[in-house]
Amino acid sequence: MGLGAEYARQIAARGLNLVLLAWPADGLEELAQALENRYGIETRRIVLDLADRAGTRSLAEATESLEIGLVVYNAAFSRIGPFLQQDLEGLLRSVDVNCVGPLILAHAFAGPMVQRGHGGIILMSSLSAFHGTALVATYGATKAFNLMLGESLWEELRDSGVDVLAVCPGATRTPGWEQSRAQIRGFLSAPVMEPAPVVNEALEALGSRPLVVAGRTNRLLGFFLNRLMPRRRAVEVLARSMRRMYPRFGKPS
Repeated sequence: MGLGAEYARQIAARGLNLVLLAWPADGLEELAQALENRYGIETRRIVLDLADRAGTRSLAEATESLEIGLVVYNAAFSRIGPFLQQDLEGLLRSVDVNCVGPLILAHAFAGPMVQRGHGGIILMSSLSAFHGTALVATYGATKAFNLMLGESLWEELRDSGVDVLAVCPGATRTPGWEQSRAQIRGFLSAPVMEPAPVVNEALEALGSRPLVVAGRTNRLLGFFLNRLMPRRRAVEVLARSMRRMYPRFGKPS
């Protein structure tokens, strides 16, 4: 189960109806039926490619009859490898899905939330948002965008009753992570987290702070890299760690 499905499960367990968005539609119907049967909620399913800006803009219109009280932007697109070995279209797709998508939806749904005086928005960032990280340069840059957007909106909207949270997980056992064939090893390697505790930490933190780094070990690593190590050194250390995780892209320097 990925983070998106786990968010849906934990939110449904709180008795909230869901609008489930997926691209492609694989497993969407099965997930919706399972949540409806288990928790007695209602779901609406939308199949939408969030790299399509016009389609993403239309999402607010497609749900205008509903009161959307919580938006979770979990969608992400990433390819791992040296920057110059990746095609430009794939890099631009990362920007569209990871940056433009949350920007459009936050802008579309935050306004009605402010008018009602309550609501929440969760934007998924990453530990890679804090430092330049070799082999995921574009992905890390897009996640830094989400981190800055989330923290900024937390400050701008909190007095209106709208809570915004940026969530920074580390390695999490999702289908995408499994497909990446990462080899976790080395002193910077935190245990791979399961989706459930990541989502639980995010939902518990919403409304109390602008940012949560999921997992105690990840928080300790973040403190070490952000506070105790010079930035240049941190970037170099992260590069070596990434090349150990993905040795098919070259030997560690």
